[in-house]
Amino acid sequence: MVKVGIIGATGYTGAELVRILSRHPEIELVALTSRHYAGEEMADVYPALTGYVASPCEDLTPEDVLERAEVVFIALPHGHAVKVAGRAVEMGVKVIDLGADLRFRDAAVYEEWYKVSHADHELAANAVYGLPEIHREAIRKARVVANPGCYPTSVILGLAPLLKAGYIDPATIIIDAKSGVSGAGREARVTSLFVECNENINPYGVAGHRHTPEIEQELSLLAGREVKVTFTPHLLPISRGILSTMYAALVRPATEGELRQVYRDFYAGEPFVHLLPRGTWPHTRWVYGSNNCHINLTVDGRTGRVVVASAIDNLTKGASGQAVQNFNLMCGFAESTALAAPGLCP
Repeated sequence: MVKVGIIGATGYTGAELVRILSRHPEIELVALTSRHYAGEEMADVYPALTGYVASPCEDLTPEDVLERAEVVFIALPHGHAVKVAGRAVEMGVKVIDLGADLRFRDAAVYEEWYKVSHADHELAANAVYGLPEIHREAIRKARVVANPGCYPTSVILGLAPLLKAGYIDPATIIIDAKSGVSGAGREARVTSLFVECNENINPYGVAGHRHTPEIEQELSLLAGREVKVTFTPHLLPISRGILSTMYAALVRPATEGELRQVYRDFYAGEPFVHLLPRGTWPHTRWVYGSNNCHINLTVDGRTGRVVVASAIDNLTKGASGQAVQNFNLMCGFAESTALAAPGLCP
């Protein structure tokens, strides 16, 4: 049994980690930290866990957690993970950070977009970007994994086959993405209130969302050249889910059937990425609560563009499910352990 600690267990991503790990046969939860709910049972904070989790929330220092755990998940706001991860490396504890602190190979990019000083540029440069479908072998060997953001996961999986095979002009990529309210976290804020979100949809972070450079970093690696994208996220009045629709110009004529085969080949054997049948476009409902990514595409012959749509659950494949997928790879378990399940529908 692998001893696992979660720092920041009572936010939405932390609670989703606990939910998934509660059915993992190879782990023991040895530390669940929470300042606000210290002393309360995790199942009292999230009653859905009743009967599955019998662990208390504790106000522990990171050092306390690292002394108990062999693997630690960090589910904290940006700016708080670097020192914990650095100390974990010193103590021989593996780290999966669900925040943004270690996602950028160049920490100066992080500092520019997040307006926070980065305390360990070398650690950031050596952390492995935790998208298994792209970096699986590096994740297996990693001590520190930077779990991707939710929007980047949906976008990168949607565009990776086309970029890798050189079918699209990277300079023409436009991304229209939409997310449920849980993506904003559990902290109370006006924009997340029911009366603000219900019967409404709005763009935000236009031409400046913090996930933009993360998307560009990984797409550039796939394309073998610098990629800059137009990325506009929107808030949907749903609890969970991300739908990203991407547009790009083809650099040479291609049929839809040809491109569908490119996707089949690229994702052959992948347990969680599914190309839907021709004409069946992804719905967020179909991946709700699952670690799956549904993709479809078509060629617009009139404009010479390809259109790709990608749907994930922002809390599962977009955060905690992917973190457990990375955990399984790092620890040598079957990759789909505790994750092999369809979405909840209806």
